[in-house]
Amino acid sequence: MPISLDLMVAAELDETAIDVSLKQFLLVLSVSLSVATLPKIVSWFRQIPYTLLLVIVGLGLAFIDVRLVHLSPELILSIFLPPLLFEAAWNLKWQEVKRYLLPICLYAVIGVVISVVGIGWGVHYGVGMPLMTALLLGASLSATDPVSVIALFRELGVGSRLATLMEGESLFNDGMAVVAFSFLVSLSLGTVEPSMQSVVVEFVRVVGVGMAVGGLIGFGISFLTQRFDLPLVEQSLTLVSAYGTYLLSEELGGSGVIAVVLTGMILGNFGSRIGMNPRTRIIVTDFWEFLAFFVNSIVFLVIGDQIRFSVLAENIETIAVAIVAMILTRLIVVFGLGAVSNRLADLDVPLSEQTVLWWGGLRGSVAIALALSVPATLPGHDEIIATVFGVVLFTLLVQGLTIKPLLDRLDLLGDQPLRQLYTETVARLTALKRVLQHLDQIDERPGVEPEFFRYQTSLLKGEIARLEEEIDTLQDEHPNLRRFITEQVKEELLSVEADTYAEFVRAGRLSRELAPLLEQSEAVSDAVPN
Repeated sequence: MPISLDLMVAAELDETAIDVSLKQFLLVLSVSLSVATLPKIVSWFRQIPYTLLLVIVGLGLAFIDVRLVHLSPELILSIFLPPLLFEAAWNLKWQEVKRYLLPICLYAVIGVVISVVGIGWGVHYGVGMPLMTALLLGASLSATDPVSVIALFRELGVGSRLATLMEGESLFNDGMAVVAFSFLVSLSLGTVEPSMQSVVVEFVRVVGVGMAVGGLIGFGISFLTQRFDLPLVEQSLTLVSAYGTYLLSEELGGSGVIAVVLTGMILGNFGSRIGMNPRTRIIVTDFWEFLAFFVNSIVFLVIGDQIRFSVLAENIETIAVAIVAMILTRLIVVFGLGAVSNRLADLDVPLSEQTVLWWGGLRGSVAIALALSVPATLPGHDEIIATVFGVVLFTLLVQGLTIKPLLDRLDLLGDQPLRQLYTETVARLTALKRVLQHLDQIDERPGVEPEFFRYQTSLLKGEIARLEEEIDTLQDEHPNLRRFITEQVKEELLSVEADTYAEFVRAGRLSRELAPLLEQSEAVSDAVPN
């Protein structure tokens, strides 16, 4: 009888916990979606990136001491992080990454080491924080998370090189930061030897396991989806791969972050070509875009909501020193390693873009998750968490809100609104021409009045003439559109060629997907001096 009573009590407690968690989740979601509608209602809010608006609302809730949910490292690293990493990697074009692989690797590997040492050294000598505690703080703050900046780039049409450099660095340095943080924690607990050999062995083991797991799952699912054409199943497989890759890699002692990034890039650049038809790729891409929006809406709201102003005030000196050390270290990393990569790879990334990379290196959810992961037994636990929250808040509100004026000042704002207008006009023109062709085919259909056909034909021809005139005007008034048009046609041709090879692979007529000829010829033409 006592056993059954205990089981009943445990079941009731579980039901209560589930009920409370569900209510918290719905509350967070309701607030996030309410914030999403603000820019549509009040035009002034359109000046603020959506993610930063969520942080500000979260701060407002924290100010009146309304806590929506308890933020834990497990919640961020195991629930929120995998879909965000996968979505970004899925949309990252390998050709762009390959072109700028050297600076991305320099920023993500050597840059993380410089950041850890620079921030740690600065805080250690600036406020007297114990060296090991300061290094843990540096490791937490070495992971960049420029989600809001990348979203702003897409909205404003900033050049693809700048977006690729920033997003590629962020994806890979998250993994390096987690590796560095884990090693420093093990060093603090005395579970590893403080020697260069142990550092190298640990690095190779963690990164190697992560790449092996990510590669196996990525290519495995790529070849599996060749065997069937079921969009919902293929969409579900990508979701399972994002979480499964992370959990399996962590279970085997590897880097879950690196594993997810590699899986996402393989599926986005290879698997979606050989195993998915174009319609399925669109479905999967839209699904991940929704999921990333969904998760980001929760993450940024909760970050603002977790701020405790009294704790920040108690650690304001440490926060100020950490901010200065972080900005100076980031300056050294971006401009120093940028000069090295420009010389070695002949990339010529201009100082204006390097300036945006420097100032746009925001910190976010990964930094907070690492700080919350510091064992409570280690000295300086509370100070690390408070400092990281303070620095993250500074980067989001100060750097995040000033990145658009900086882009404007450096003349890096793109012509995305103009490109969008042109694309919409061309799309409407193409659609109406197809409607007119269909109308000609059914002209003799019995039971339909001839006057109806004449009216519809006249209406369509008039609108088509107007749209053609509008397109000619746009091209005459904005000559820079011609380059955009050429790039669009190149992408369409390349897509047709790549899709054809993928169809042959799916049909079993080719054993592997061929490298597109148009892609190779474009690379050669870029390499030939004018």
